Amino acid sequence: MRRYAPSIVLVICLAALIYGSIELLSLRYESGEVYPEYSSLRSDPLGTMALYESIGKLEGFKSARDFSVTGMPDPIGVTYLHIATTDGALDHIPPDELLKTEQFVRQGARLVITFFPEASRKSKPVGEKNPIAGAEPPTEKTVSLWEKWGLKPRVINLRRGKQESFEAVPVSNGSGLKLPETLDWHSGLVFENLNETWKPIYMRGKDPVLVERHIGAGSVVIATDSYFLSNEALRDARHSDLLAWMIGPNRTVLFDEAHLGVVEQPGVAALIGRYRLHWVIAALVLLAALFVWKNATSLVPAHSPETAKAYIEGKDSASGFVNLLRRNVAAREILTTCYSEWKKTAAQSGSYSALRLQKAEAAFNAENSKPAKAREPVATYRAITAILHKKET
Repeated sequence: MRRYAPSIVLVICLAALIYGSIELLSLRYESGEVYPEYSSLRSDPLGTMALYESIGKLEGFKSARDFSVTGMPDPIGVTYLHIATTDGALDHIPPDELLKTEQFVRQGARLVITFFPEASRKSKPVGEKNPIAGAEPPTEKTVSLWEKWGLKPRVINLRRGKQESFEAVPVSNGSGLKLPETLDWHSGLVFENLNETWKPIYMRGKDPVLVERHIGAGSVVIATDSYFLSNEALRDARHSDLLAWMIGPNRTVLFDEAHLGVVEQPGVAALIGRYRLHWVIAALVLLAALFVWKNATSLVPAHSPETAKAYIEGKDSASGFVNLLRRNVAAREILTTCYSEWKKTAAQSGSYSALRLQKAEAAFNAENSKPAKAREPVATYRAITAILHKKET
């Protein structure tokens, strides 16, 4: 038992390490901390999982996530939530992508775009344009959604509170719709130079912060804040009427996760889960463990030192062959036996010239003509070998 104690301790430590790692990963994935803020996969205050699951539990409604990076879903009866984007991300869009988006809305979809709360933005020196968060270098192959849709973003910095945190500002309902009269807005982003096709819903003073526009059979809603969709807002400051208005009449709600960097990349683990190959992996792990065990320790009990002394080491096949020759061929006949066997095989192969064969036979005959006590079979054997393998000049 003592002999296996180190192995048992090692196995226990490895099992504890694996269990702890799995538990740690499970905790992180359950809270969703590994996902970006405002992702519907996060259950902490910064996520939107509460909204996602609440919609899915409503009778007649369906909530789903979109992990694709290309194309748009079927627009019929769909509300598409594009949450926590940046104004710079919409400043350079490929023309074909903008065209697909407008066609998607025109066919009956409701597109909801909300922006990541931006409390302040540092200004540039006079004569230099303000930076746009997330903006890409302008190219000839992109267009600005703000110019195409008649909007212009601007940031009015929020005021810092006593604890160095930014304070929310009140925004008022300017649409006449049956929505909350005021809301706490956690973003300094506002719209200016609003096109007449847009209807302001909530205003920060004279600047719109939430607007709506109808395109064909569908509509577009743009909000400069995303906090009211978060898990924290649904717990502390929930406005169900506002959420119901944003979703609209459609019964399928898609949460766009791809723009947050959460895309579907099926790998080996995903394929294993999809085709239920867990037991195959478990069997392979078991086989690997048995292989390591087999090579680490012998299944045959080890011999004690006293028992090992009684064993006599055997001989290999070469030793047995030499012993057999010594028993059946006398020392005085060894050269004759070797020469006769060589003449039956190698001498008939044609590999040696007639002159070499004559010299070899002459050396053999000269050795045999000597008296028995004067013969040197080893030296003669080496001489014949040298004759047969010496290079001819």
